[in-house]
Amino acid sequence: MRLWLLRHGEAEARAPSDELRELTATGRTEVLRSALQLKDAKLQLILASPYVRAQQTATLVQQRLGWPGESRSVSWATPDGEPERALAELARLEVEELLLVTHNPFVGELAGWLLHGHRQAPVAMGTASLLCLEAPLPLAGGFDLVSRFHG
Repeated sequence: MRLWLLRHGEAEARAPSDELRELTATGRTEVLRSALQLKDAKLQLILASPYVRAQQTATLVQQRLGWPGESRSVSWATPDGEPERALAELARLEVEELLLVTHNPFVGELAGWLLHGHRQAPVAMGTASLLCLEAPLPLAGGFDLVSRFHG
């Protein structure tokens, strides 16, 4: 499995709720830079948090790549998501390569858990940071870091 993890771009500081925060102009630019790193990826699926800024990020990636594939909103990819549940959900998908667009602190905790098998070493992820992880089987601690890009 090849898993790309993308944190959403910079979002506005205030909105009626955290779920409704939108990307700023800077955030859109960051995302478009990160999306270029995916130009040779063989994505089969894009998953994104239902929060507005993550949905906007996923849409920008699709547009930049001209990617006609499937994109899904997943309720478990929010800022307070649980790495264990995420891995179980990802393993069920039976896809070889996918992109997950999500948030801190979840994305850093998930990356650390996939790489190290524990939560004591989360991976620092700035806005629009993109990681590529790879594993023969989707197991905690079984992934290797292939690449890292900071948008």
